[in-house]
Amino acid sequence: MMRGSLQKKGDKWYAVVYDGVNPATGKYRRRWVQAGTRRGDAEKLLAELVKRAHAGETVVAEKLTLGDYLLERWLPVQESRLRRSTYDAYRRNIELHVIPALGRRKLDQLTPDDIDLFYAALLKNGSKKRSSSRAGTGKSQPKGLSPKSVHNIHVMLNKALSDAARKGTVVRNVVALADAPSLQARKRAEVKAWEIDQLVGFLDATASHRMGPAFYLAAHTGMRRGEVLGVRWRDIDLDARRVSVCQALVSVAYQVSISDVKTGTSRRAIDLDPDVVEVLRNWLAVRTEECDGAAPGADDLVFVKADGESMHPDIFSQLFDRTVAKLAVPSISLHDLRHTHATLLLKSGVHVKVVSERLGHANIAFTMNVYQHVLPGMQAAAADTFALLVRNERERTSGITEDAESNVDDDDPDDLGADDVQ
Repeated sequence: MMRGSLQKKGDKWYAVVYDGVNPATGKYRRRWVQAGTRRGDAEKLLAELVKRAHAGETVVAEKLTLGDYLLERWLPVQESRLRRSTYDAYRRNIELHVIPALGRRKLDQLTPDDIDLFYAALLKNGSKKRSSSRAGTGKSQPKGLSPKSVHNIHVMLNKALSDAARKGTVVRNVVALADAPSLQARKRAEVKAWEIDQLVGFLDATASHRMGPAFYLAAHTGMRRGEVLGVRWRDIDLDARRVSVCQALVSVAYQVSISDVKTGTSRRAIDLDPDVVEVLRNWLAVRTEECDGAAPGADDLVFVKADGESMHPDIFSQLFDRTVAKLAVPSISLHDLRHTHATLLLKSGVHVKVVSERLGHANIAFTMNVYQHVLPGMQAAAADTFALLVRNERERTSGITEDAESNVDDDDPDDLGADDVQ
């Protein structure tokens, strides 16, 4: 039966487990597992190790570094399970942030304090790798990462170490004991959007451009960049005036590929107005002419270059930026066309649920949170409407009372009250 004890070295507590006798030396085999600076944590860890040993589970951590585990064991397994963009984000965070700071640490020596200090350094200084590369160059040091970025790294590490603990590679998941950066107090990025006259000016300026129809569709539907570039002719029903959002054209490490849409609610159908339908019909005629009179195939992408090749998403964004820079309109990003669509609809009184459905948001609460800057004005209008209802009702009842009083004839006995009858 496994036994154990608690030991303290310096300010660190360890759970020391005894796992039988080494036949070669005749001495007890001991494994020291660091628990942190609190005795209580060491007691809990020791109890957990003994319990797992009795259940026949692995209790001894492998002599792996965090970097070896993430890059050689965990990340390769995730490649077939994750979206390409998610996998690439994991890979970049591991290589850029985790490896430089903690890559050489042994898994069985990693503590919650190590993780907490790692997060604090990212929030203050950003990437250790980037900071060291700029040292002595005279360039300003990079800013710390945002709480959202550090929280994403926490989620990734928590999943990785949770998998390691479940498989017995480590005795516990120390990341689960660390304090992830709070997202509650973070300031949401300001939503930028054009007024209607500014949007119209942009659409007029791009009407003759090859990608003008793509910008037109984006502005009139609120579709994301990848969704616009990923739409196929089979996804557009010009007679029914509807576009189905089923896939997206994405760039991962600058390599273009077709991906599933962002979330389940992103897969949606969006109604089109007659003007958009006319623009798309004209664009279909252009593509048919470019294909020597043959209509493009149902599975062909709608918005492509003259040779039929897809437009790189980054090039599409750069084209938007260059066009905006030449116009007398506020500078916004291509994604802000989506915000412009939503903001103009909300300001015009379209119900937030309808806007949420057009954007493909997960729920209406998210839409309200993103566009809360628009809602106060709508609430003021609602308050005025309610006041008008009350005022109209009072005027109506007041009019009835006045009419009733004017119909009373003091000389007519039939109009007298009961107390007036002698």
